[in-house]
This record gives sequence, C-alpha cells and structure tokens, in this order.
Amino acid sequence: MADATVNKRRTFRKFSYRGVDLEQLLDVSSEEFMNLVTCRVRRKFKRGLKRKPMGLIKKLRLAKQNTPENEKPECVKTHLRNMIIVPEMIGSVIGIYNGKTFNQVEIKPDMIGHYLGEFSITYKPVKHGRPGFGATHSSRFIPLK
Repeated sequence: MADATVNKRRTFRKFSYRGVDLEQLLDVSSEEFMNLVTCRVRRKFKRGLKRKPMGLIKKLRLAKQNTPENEKPECVKTHLRNMIIVPEMIGSVIGIYNGKTFNQVEIKPDMIGHYLGEFSITYKPVKHGRPGFGATHSSRFIPLK
C-alpha cells in the first residue's frame, strides 16, 4: 500500500486554448489564431492592428530578447487597456495603466483572448463599514465622549 502512494506522481493539467495545446498555439499564424478567438476579438484583428499595439508587441519582443535565461523580462508600461492578449505575449511583464498607476501583470496562458484592461482594476473596491459624513443627517452627530 505504501509503495502505491510513493509511485503516484502529481500530474499537472496541460493548458489548451479551445482545443489547441500551448506549444501549437505559439506556432500558429495570426490568421489561424483569428479563427480560434471570439467574434469581437476576430473583428478587431480583421480591421487591423494599428501603430500603437504593434509598437507594444515590438517592445515586448525586445524585452524578452534582452533577458537572461530563467528570469522574468523587464516591465513594459502601456496605456493600451484595449489590447488583446495574444500567445506571443505569454511570459511578459506588462505595466497596465489604471488611470493613476501602472499595475504590473505577468501574462499567463489563461489570459489569451482577454483584454489587458481586465487585469488592472480602475476603481478601489468599496469597504463597507461605519457611515461617513454626508450619509444621512443622523450620522452627522458625533458625540464628544
């Protein structure tokens, strides 16, 4: 019984995007990738990538080339929250602007097909507690003792 538990190794779930393995996804052309994504993303790619998104991809390539092996690439800052994550970006570190600061996000395979803005929240979530000033007239009274 003890031998059975020792021989049992933990297997990790292999990532696939819509039935395509990660290794194959990295080799896929942009035309084939367009057929895998949702219609909104497909429409955006069909209308063409403009100058700024292409510039971001070039900066990410450069950052990946200039890193030593087994280390994370340098952070590339961007305001392009509407940029769609493509397989080429996997492993990159991007600083996504939320209107105030740049939130550093490491791109993982699960993020493919999503927008960069989905990973950098633009508001501070509400922490419900005691009512503050201006909540109601009764909350204005604060006892001295």
